[in-house]
Amino acid sequence: MPHADGLRVNMIADCDACAVVRVSGALDHAGEQFFRTTMGGHVDAGYRYVVLDCSALVYCNSRGLNCLLGLHWLLSRRRGRLLLACVGRRVLWMLEHTGSKEVLAVFPTVTRALASLPVAHRPTWPPPHPVSAGPGA
Repeated sequence: MPHADGLRVNMIADCDACAVVRVSGALDHAGEQFFRTTMGGHVDAGYRYVVLDCSALVYCNSRGLNCLLGLHWLLSRRRGRLLLACVGRRVLWMLEHTGSKEVLAVFPTVTRALASLPVAHRPTWPPPHPVSAGPGA
């Protein structure tokens, strides 16, 4: 499981142009470079659509928000999209109070996020193999 101090980033489903990635732990200064490098690698691999499953993201500060906005910008330049799914109350509050919810697409579930994508670019969901629940799983 790829991780940095306090942050885990795990691919849980993918297809030719889309990756569903679970982010667990804290997205802050300690995990910023790891997140950027890992997600940049996914974009470099050809994924134009990224669904971030934030169900296990317990903390996100301004550095983490900058990571999300940077990933959104990168995917937009490649004619793709960043979709946030299962965003918790604290992170949602931050998105709303910074105006970022107007820029970032937020969905209540991964299923709903995937439904907003072209059918040809949706990975099999739910994944056919067991998915780790996050830290400590």
